[in-house]
Amino acid sequence: MVSDPQLSLGLDRVAFVAARCDEETDDYSTAIWIANRINGEALSFLRGAKDHHPRWSHDGKQLLFLTKRELKPSAKGNALWVAGIDGGEPRPVAKMEAGVEQPAWGHDDRRIFFLSSVGDADDDVKIIDRIPIWSDAFGFTFHQRKHLHMVDVASGAVEKLTEGEMNVTCMAPSNRGQLVAYAASKNDLDPRRMDIVVYDLGSGEHVKLVGGFFVESLCWSPDDSHIEFLGSDLGRGYATHMSVWAMPAHKEHPENLTEGLDRGCSRRAYYDLRSPFASAPAPIWDMGEIYFPVSDGGRFDLYRIGFEDREIEPVVAGDFSIEEFSVRSGVVAYTSTTATRPAEVHSWDGTRETRLTHFNDRPLSTIDLSTPSRFLFTASDGHPIEGWIMRPYGLVDGERRPAILDIHGGPKSKYGDSFMFELQLYAARGYAVIYLNPRGSDGYGTEFADIRGAYGTRDYMDIMEAVEYVTATYPFVDPDRIGVTGLSYGGFMTNWIVTHTDRFKAAVSQNGICNWTSFFGTTDIGFYFAPDQIGEDPWSNEKGYRDASPFSYAPKVSTPIMFVHSFEDYRCWIDQSIMFHTALRYLSKKTRLVLFMEGSHVFRSLAKPSIRKKRLEHILGWFDEHLKGEAPKT
Repeated sequence: MVSDPQLSLGLDRVAFVAARCDEETDDYSTAIWIANRINGEALSFLRGAKDHHPRWSHDGKQLLFLTKRELKPSAKGNALWVAGIDGGEPRPVAKMEAGVEQPAWGHDDRRIFFLSSVGDADDDVKIIDRIPIWSDAFGFTFHQRKHLHMVDVASGAVEKLTEGEMNVTCMAPSNRGQLVAYAASKNDLDPRRMDIVVYDLGSGEHVKLVGGFFVESLCWSPDDSHIEFLGSDLGRGYATHMSVWAMPAHKEHPENLTEGLDRGCSRRAYYDLRSPFASAPAPIWDMGEIYFPVSDGGRFDLYRIGFEDREIEPVVAGDFSIEEFSVRSGVVAYTSTTATRPAEVHSWDGTRETRLTHFNDRPLSTIDLSTPSRFLFTASDGHPIEGWIMRPYGLVDGERRPAILDIHGGPKSKYGDSFMFELQLYAARGYAVIYLNPRGSDGYGTEFADIRGAYGTRDYMDIMEAVEYVTATYPFVDPDRIGVTGLSYGGFMTNWIVTHTDRFKAAVSQNGICNWTSFFGTTDIGFYFAPDQIGEDPWSNEKGYRDASPFSYAPKVSTPIMFVHSFEDYRCWIDQSIMFHTALRYLSKKTRLVLFMEGSHVFRSLAKPSIRKKRLEHILGWFDEHLKGEAPKT
């Protein structure tokens, strides 16, 4: 699994991270590699304990990176190290118990800025005065605040640059070194709305430029006159597209530069071989242009906009998904994946694309893959809906096979031109695989994405109409042997489906929602996500919360359903699956609960390898039993 390509100052080298499953330790091992962009040679440069996040110094002589070196396997946090490119032993610069995040070199390479959480709590008893009490993938966080820090590279002296009851979510040092821009979330009850602040290192002054935006990343124009950010004004809540904005560095009034595209600019595509050490792609201001990703249908392309003329054009685009990228002087290093190939590192120099890595060529040469076929059908309200179907392995003419419908999460995520190991596994086990982007998905217009207050209506209809279209169009799909599954929102929709139809022969609900009121009160985002998506709160909209909850319709279930949930999921807590399973058992329905004792909300792609394997075994075992008639596996 390759990730995080970083182009060197001289444009001739690309540092990146290669991760792999380690069967012996049941974990992921990493190495930082450097590829020569000119001759294509790639060599392992650093191979320590989870070395990742390489970033070139401005003079090109050093790489900073994050690591677990010199830490016990059970130790919390990580450490910030630097390594000389031309030799010498890598050395530690800073270690933070809560971890180092988003490290970035200062302009003179003498300082590194980073984010880290501060605050202590008793391990034996939790005394909690605020919400959220925990965060998915991190555990209890009620006692912590994330702040901006600076470390002197030579001495290792760390200085905390921000104070107070807030969380700094992202930051960017200016190119000339005097200023640092950061986004700060100050309202615990609605942490999506952030202030963009500029900190002056000389005077110590913090100047707020604008507030009320959901901000994912920040960067400066080359002359430090403007600040760009990837963000949303939340005009349609979570359905609002993430756009590229820019504003003068000393004034408010940001301008949405990509509003006319009516497409999102953040990565929402499903790709289950994404490295656990991957970074989120963020816009980059290179010379007079801003490079940014665009989510369009099943694709995730790289575009750029001229800041002076506001002209937008594609840079790297096609039937693939860009995962991450870096840009210098018009040269791009990036990772991309297709529906039949996991991500590899590429470069583009304005005229020529060059593939720099081939890590997956050998394993791919030994297996047969199913190439997804894209379909487009017109929904009953006249809107086109995009989907894909994968033929099962070994299909012969005239044969009918069982099928699995897989529903993505979000709901503002999407399927598309990315490799999905899980779906390939279903096809290899003899199943046709159906997946689509119903209403609520990313990759289309804002109206398409906005299903607030309408869960289980138009989105449900799109899914059911897709199934009817597929069974009428592809004769190899057995209409009487179709299973349904999904995770997160996909788990909610699976729960909704089995309470509203008996169309499916089996179901697997993964890390989903069955009761919006309990979701509101137990999860890390529930108290602001549920009001945004369902409307108001459980007291002022009791009927809305009840009517949108699959739990309310439990007596109607006739489909055998298995619930899969991870114990450390604080995004959709385990009460959701336990509650629904208990209700169905009480009602003498066919149900099973599979609880994994570790793993966050997205444990399907981030849990340790043995857990990922067991999860797939349980899902396939359930479908094999109910769709193929095979003996149940225990």
